[in-house]
Amino acid sequence: MPDEAAIPDVLADVGPRLRRLRERRGVTLTALAARTGISKSTLSRLESGQRKPSLELLLPLAQAHHLPLDELVGAPRIGDPRVRMQPKTRNGRLVYPLTGANSPMAVWKVVIPPQSERRLRTHAGHEWLYVLAGELQLILGEHDLILSAGEVAEFDTRVPHWFGPTGEEPVEILSIHGSHGRRMHVRAAPRAGQPA
Repeated sequence: MPDEAAIPDVLADVGPRLRRLRERRGVTLTALAARTGISKSTLSRLESGQRKPSLELLLPLAQAHHLPLDELVGAPRIGDPRVRMQPKTRNGRLVYPLTGANSPMAVWKVVIPPQSERRLRTHAGHEWLYVLAGELQLILGEHDLILSAGEVAEFDTRVPHWFGPTGEEPVEILSIHGSHGRRMHVRAAPRAGQPA
């Protein structure tokens, strides 16, 4: 939802913004009036803030300046919820980021090919692994576990760990990593008064 407190500021800045844009492009009020069909006096009042911006005035101006309307008026950006996945290769693994850079949790889809090296590592944080396809071997401290599609593991990443395919076929997983101390809350039992 856009910040409603910012709307009056955006509207107040439309006139000066239109003047700066016109002057930067070296266009006179007379030339702009001829291109848009808006009178020179209306354009002048709009730029000085004496006339409120309306779609009737802004649409021809956007067309004349070859700019999208939101860029023309400096409208606040409303975030695009889509994450642009740019797959990367890390240590031979194909990694698809599923969260934005500023997200408090990092989520990846990872395709792990068969590997010969099994080097345990540690780092701060907490991790959840969900197996999408194939079989995953998880070595966690003294535990050596096999997880199949649909199974989940959750662990503190300060414990030495390694995970990868069990055999010669790749494994596909979702990996969710939270910074240390930040844990997902999963309700394992129904709330009081709810049926089991």
